[in-house]
Amino acid sequence: MRSHCLMTLLCTAGLSMSGCSSKKIEPETQSGFLRDYSVLKEQQSESGQTALSWFSPALARGRYKQIYLAPSQFYPAPTPTERIPQSTLTSVTGYYDEALRFELGKIVQLAAKPGPDTLTVRPAITRVATSTQGLRFYEWLPITLVAAGISTATGIRDQDSEITTEISLEDGTTGDVVAEVVRSGTGVALDNDKQVMTADNVKAVLDGWASDLRESYVAVHR
Repeated sequence: MRSHCLMTLLCTAGLSMSGCSSKKIEPETQSGFLRDYSVLKEQQSESGQTALSWFSPALARGRYKQIYLAPSQFYPAPTPTERIPQSTLTSVTGYYDEALRFELGKIVQLAAKPGPDTLTVRPAITRVATSTQGLRFYEWLPITLVAAGISTATGIRDQDSEITTEISLEDGTTGDVVAEVVRSGTGVALDNDKQVMTADNVKAVLDGWASDLRESYVAVHR
């Protein structure tokens, strides 16, 4: 009986270890917010993080003099939970809008609505979730492996806060898509599977996305 329990714990821990490999954003897992995922290529963002993106040559011609930032949204619309309540969802999109306005406002005039010579930026949050953290290297030792399996099974193990965005950049007059970006990130960990996730857990991720979008815009206009 003790042998059977030990094997169960080791299997549980092994599953956690398999989940700690680096995450790759696969096109087939996307939400449908973007118009064409087939053009996306995996590359490094300006900050060195993995991203899927595509930029049309039209964006590099310097044709846009200002940016209209559409309010960020969740796509598809999420169902609030005890772990991720509506107050968190509202705070996440609100902070994302602030971060994008702050970063893009450094380099270009922000418009009140789409129009001629205007680039429309439409951001969406397509995934927000929590997941049990994978094992750290010092937990691979046989003795600590059992303890880690117990903590995972009982729900006291740290939880990652995960979030994904998809951004469509469109011509303000025609609506033609001139760029698409997909980013995924992990924020500040939760203490356990009972703690409520807040916008504070992912603010650093949102700040990084906004900063990278600004740097990418500058890069294609050089």
